[in-house]
Amino acid sequence: MKLVTKITAAAAFSLLAGSAMAANIAVIAGSVQDGFFNLIKKGVDDATLVVKANGGKVNYMRTQNYDNFGPDLVQLINTAVSQGVDGIAIPVWVAESQVPAIQAAAKKGIKIMMYNSGAEHKTKISGLNYFGSDEFVAGTAAGAYMAKNGAKHVLCHIQLPGAVNLESRCKGVQEGASKGGAKVTILRVPANLDGNTTATAEAIKAEMAKDGSIDAVINLAAWASDAAGIAAQQLGKAGKVKLGTFDLSPAVADRIKKGSLTMAIDQQPYLQGFLATSMLAAHIDFGTDIATDPVLTGPNIVDGANIDTVLVGIKKGAR
Repeated sequence: MKLVTKITAAAAFSLLAGSAMAANIAVIAGSVQDGFFNLIKKGVDDATLVVKANGGKVNYMRTQNYDNFGPDLVQLINTAVSQGVDGIAIPVWVAESQVPAIQAAAKKGIKIMMYNSGAEHKTKISGLNYFGSDEFVAGTAAGAYMAKNGAKHVLCHIQLPGAVNLESRCKGVQEGASKGGAKVTILRVPANLDGNTTATAEAIKAEMAKDGSIDAVINLAAWASDAAGIAAQQLGKAGKVKLGTFDLSPAVADRIKKGSLTMAIDQQPYLQGFLATSMLAAHIDFGTDIATDPVLTGPNIVDGANIDTVLVGIKKGAR
C-alpha cells in the first residue's frame, strides 16, 4: 500500500519555525521572460521569509532567455557553487548539460533539491526529493480529457523542443488521447519563438490549415494558449476547435470562465517553489526529510466546473 502525504504551506511553516537557521540556498529557475516562474518565485519568496527569520538566505537565479538554455543553466549552477551555497534547488530540463554540473556540485557536499522537471534524474544527481508534477501523467490526463470530451485529432505544441518536461507532456498526451480513440500530432517549433505569440500563432495556424481534421490543440505553456486562440479565430474555427493548455494565468482563467478555453493542467508552481526552498533549508539545518518521495503537486485539471475556486488563488498571485 502506497502512503500519500499531502504537505501544505502551513505545515511547512510550522516545521521550520523555532530554531536559528543559517542555510544559504540558491534556487535556479527558467527565463526572466517566462511568467510561469513568477509563480514559482511567489512560493520561493514566502519560504524565504522563514529562512531569513532564522538567519539564512536565498538567491533566486534565472536565465535571461531560452536561446542558450543548457549552457546558461550550467553557468548558474557554477555561480551558485562559487558563492559557497549549502544547497541548490533546481529542475533538470537539459540533462546532458545540467547533470554533470550538478553532480560536481553534489561532490562538494552541496545538497540538491529538485522541483518542476527531471524527477527521473534524481538518483544521478543525489537529489533529496522532487516537488512537482509527473509530466507524463499530466500529459496523459490532458489527452484523455480531450478525447473524452469529443476530440478526434489533437495537436500538441512544443515551444522548446528537446526539453525533458515538454517532450514528456506530449508523449503523455499521445498515450491518453490514443486510449480514448483520438490521434495526436506533435508540432515542434524553433526555440527562439518561445514567448512570441504572433509567430507561434502563425505556426499553429499553418498546421491546422494543412490538416483540417485537427479539432483540438494542447499548448504546454499558458502564453502559448493565446497563440492557439488567435490561430483558431483567424481560421474561422473559434468555438469549433477545443483548446487546452498547461499552466494557469489570469488570461487562461478568464477564457475558461467564458468558455473559449476548454481546460488547463495546473501543476501548482507556488507549492513547487515553496516546498523545494523550505524543505531544502530544513534538511540542511535540521536534518529533516519527507517520507513521501516524490511529492506531487499535480496534475490538477481546471475547467468550467472548478474555475471559481481557482480564481481565488490567481487573484492572490499564487496560481
